Amino acid sequence: MLSNTLSAGLLLLLLGAAQPILGAKPSSGCGKAPKIVTAAAASAPGLSITSGGKARQYFVKLPANYDNSHPYRLIFTMHPVGGSGQQISSGANAYYGLPPLINDTIGAIYVAPTGTSGSIGVGWWNNNGSDVVLVKDLISTLEADLCIDQNLRFSTGFSHGAAMSFILACALGKDLRAVAVLSGSPQISGTCPSPGTDPVAWYSQHGTRDQVLPIAGGRQMRDRFIKNNGCTPKEAKEPGRGEPHIKTVYDDCKYPTTFVAFDGDHTPSPKDPGASHTFSDAYTWEFFSQFK
Repeated sequence: MLSNTLSAGLLLLLLGAAQPILGAKPSSGCGKAPKIVTAAAASAPGLSITSGGKARQYFVKLPANYDNSHPYRLIFTMHPVGGSGQQISSGANAYYGLPPLINDTIGAIYVAPTGTSGSIGVGWWNNNGSDVVLVKDLISTLEADLCIDQNLRFSTGFSHGAAMSFILACALGKDLRAVAVLSGSPQISGTCPSPGTDPVAWYSQHGTRDQVLPIAGGRQMRDRFIKNNGCTPKEAKEPGRGEPHIKTVYDDCKYPTTFVAFDGDHTPSPKDPGASHTFSDAYTWEFFSQFK
């Protein structure tokens, strides 16, 4: 497992070296003292924004020793159904376990919004595109208040949060640098807004025995971005019972495209047999970190 992880990391670094380095595009908040987002924005009750005529809650985690002259990555972390931004912003696996992996000299600002009520709980129902509008409003608000690299916006999430990250990739296109979609579905947050054909760097993972959102939906989302990214199609092998995950990196893509199939059910933190820690957070960060 260790050698496989090292090999995967080396491959991602090599892929990253081949990506165009766009250079930082500082937001209007660079050089300014934040007026909205402070250190307290990461704890209850969080912050509120009016979007689509409704008050919406969100949480923001700033890097330690935030520097308003440094353009940071902006990472949206979307909760599953029944969850909340507060849930994602707290606990041992806060922000999907990414902060401990991202040294503050590299820098990232995390955003954890809360969805709206639906038939089975609070989630990303995106009625009439309302959750896409929320994310656009949050981008505008945060980039006016904080120093953010407008070329380095990302989204990740599990289940309903994964579905919303998929919709954001379709809706925002090149305004998002990459997404990491953890066991999602192409239908539960609405359909991709038309045309939804822009290339966006794509990482996704899905369990072969997922009984909540079957892997067929994960394959469907993946295949859309294989096409959007102009990759050479190839078979993505999937593990059998008791076998370790299988990672497929696609070739000749406009933007990197990766799919991981694992033997397991519906979980944001899959583990290989005998492993003590999930590969999910490390793979997400490896994928995001190749963009500079």
